[in-house]
Amino acid sequence: MAAAIAAAGWFLLAQEQRARTGALLAARIFHDLTVARTEREAYVAAHPDERAAREARFFGLTGDARRGLDALQAEVRTRGQAERVAAARRTLDRSIERMQALTALTRENDVLVAEMGRRAGRLIELADQARLRQQGSNADLARTLAQKVERLRTARDAVARINVLAAALARLDLAQARAAGGEPAAPSPGPAGLAQAGDDLAAALRGSGRDGDAEEITALLAAREAGRDGGGALAERIERLLKIVSSEQRALHDEVAQLLAYAIAANETGQATQNIGISALKLGQRTADALVRRDPQGASAMLAEGERLSASTASLPISPLIQGDMVDAIDGWRSRLATTVEGLKRQNAMIAEMDALAAAMSETASALNDAALEDADRLGAFLRQLLLVGAAGGLLLGALVALAVARSILVPLRQLQGDMIALAADPKAAGLSGTQRADELGDIARATNFFVTEIGRRERALRRAKDQADAALHDLRQAQDDLIRAEKLASLGQLVAGVAHEINTPLGIALTTATLVRDETRAFQAVMASGTLSRSRLTHFVDRVGEGAHLLSSNLTRAADLVHGFKQVAVDRASDERRSFTLDVWLDELLASLQPLLRKGGHRIRSDGPAGIAVDTYPGVLAQVVTNLVANAVVHGFAQRPQGSPGTIVVRAAAAGPLVRIEVADDGAGIPAENLPRIFDPFFTTARSRGSTGLGMHIVHNLVTGKLQGRIAVESEPGRGTTVRIEFPREPAGGERPAARAPAGAGAS
Repeated sequence: MAAAIAAAGWFLLAQEQRARTGALLAARIFHDLTVARTEREAYVAAHPDERAAREARFFGLTGDARRGLDALQAEVRTRGQAERVAAARRTLDRSIERMQALTALTRENDVLVAEMGRRAGRLIELADQARLRQQGSNADLARTLAQKVERLRTARDAVARINVLAAALARLDLAQARAAGGEPAAPSPGPAGLAQAGDDLAAALRGSGRDGDAEEITALLAAREAGRDGGGALAERIERLLKIVSSEQRALHDEVAQLLAYAIAANETGQATQNIGISALKLGQRTADALVRRDPQGASAMLAEGERLSASTASLPISPLIQGDMVDAIDGWRSRLATTVEGLKRQNAMIAEMDALAAAMSETASALNDAALEDADRLGAFLRQLLLVGAAGGLLLGALVALAVARSILVPLRQLQGDMIALAADPKAAGLSGTQRADELGDIARATNFFVTEIGRRERALRRAKDQADAALHDLRQAQDDLIRAEKLASLGQLVAGVAHEINTPLGIALTTATLVRDETRAFQAVMASGTLSRSRLTHFVDRVGEGAHLLSSNLTRAADLVHGFKQVAVDRASDERRSFTLDVWLDELLASLQPLLRKGGHRIRSDGPAGIAVDTYPGVLAQVVTNLVANAVVHGFAQRPQGSPGTIVVRAAAAGPLVRIEVADDGAGIPAENLPRIFDPFFTTARSRGSTGLGMHIVHNLVTGKLQGRIAVESEPGRGTTVRIEFPREPAGGERPAARAPAGAGAS
């Protein structure tokens, strides 16, 4: 039943997954078609230079949609869905064909629009040329008009001067005639006024370029003044000259009027030419706006305006060559606009058709998506019902079977459980029951019996191993204590050897001095017995005895001091008792006892630190630590030094609050970096060939961290020496202080 339900469920799940895959494909196709429609609209509205990218994206999206339809064709489950997919595929192919035709037509229109732009630009350029040429003509006309006006002004001035001279001459003649007839003389300018009027006329004639007439008038005035003009030659010449200049004035006046008319007409022509350029710009802008809006009616209206602009250009009084080029530019622009309008109408028809196709494809994709989702939901509901019914039947059947099987299993299992509990409470109890069964429960019982037996055996082996480990740990601790005790005894032996060596010298000198004093005393006694004692001999004896007493006193004092210091150090090393002492004094005594260790190689040791640091700790342990560090420096740090190149060891002590810091620094060979982490390991040494055991630094570490309750650190670089730094409290926690005792050396003889 479970297998049948699983097979049916698997089949239904596969069908549901197939339906949902189809729904996803339909949704993706719908998305691609929607974006493709957006890209097509963007292609139509884009600048010609940007259309190639839009076109590529459109065909890429439609290609994805085509492949999606192919994949969807394999996923559909019904005939109706297959027919919808086929219809959508045909619609998509038609839409792609229409887009290809639209792109070809759009490229043609773009070429026409570009040509229209070039024609409009040419028209504007020609209008500017005509306007500039007309401006040049207007400038020439203005210069000519100015010259004519200037000549008219000088002619008017000359006419006025002629009239003034004629009037002056007439008044002078009238005055002379009245005077000759005995009549009273009328007011007249006189000869001086006539001469002034003649000079003014001559100047006016010269200003108008009539130098000859000016000279003639001047000569006639001079002749009249001299009385040689008896026939009225001056009056005749003035009258004739007035007629000539007046005629010239009228001619100039007519020319100026005509030039003014020409100037007005030329200005109107320039303005009209400029208006042609402005109209061309406005017409091109309105046409471009209409094409962008894809408005064929608006673009067609521009054709009539282009025709009127062509007629206005043809009626302009401009250069025929420029005028012909402008008319050709306008006519070419109009012809291409007409072709573009027809293409725009075809484009709009294609776009409308493509919109209908896109709407149909989107509707089909949406319907396919809805159908696939409904199919998947229906299959899911059927699968849930199947699983519910199958699960209910399976649970009922399984419960009955499980009840029967449980009774055949639980009873032996409970028996086995009870046996295991009893065996766990008493390992010596009888074995498990059921081991004779031939089924799986018998296998479990036998495996459990073997498991319990093996656990007992391993438990006994584990106890034996634990006892052996405890014994080994006890032996190891005993061996460690023995090694530490041996190290202390060895250090004490070195101390005894050093004491013997140090005390040997002052005691030897004291013994020799005592022997000499004894010999001198015997000789002095013999002289006294013989009765031959002299003053000089007495003086010699006193001097020798005094010198010997001084030597005996100084050397015995030196020996007593050494014995006192060595006695305190030996006592500290031999015992682990805690006491209070001054660190600098104790350190000087300890370093003095270590001098024999350094004297062989000529090495130097000195202490450095403030005085008066009082501590209450274990001097024997601290002496063992410092002695091992100094010995390590001599054995390892100074081992490779050449003869005559002694090393230096500096022992520094300092107080740091409740702690005391002691540094033992040497200028020896240093420790390689790879050995630094191992220097506190037991039995690690690099000088085993020279008798080292590798326990010195291990013992130092244990004593510092254990007995002194401090910490230890090492800093070293090869070739730059080693510094060992230990820190410990002034008064370690715990421990018992011994009873007060007399200072070392008290009462010593």
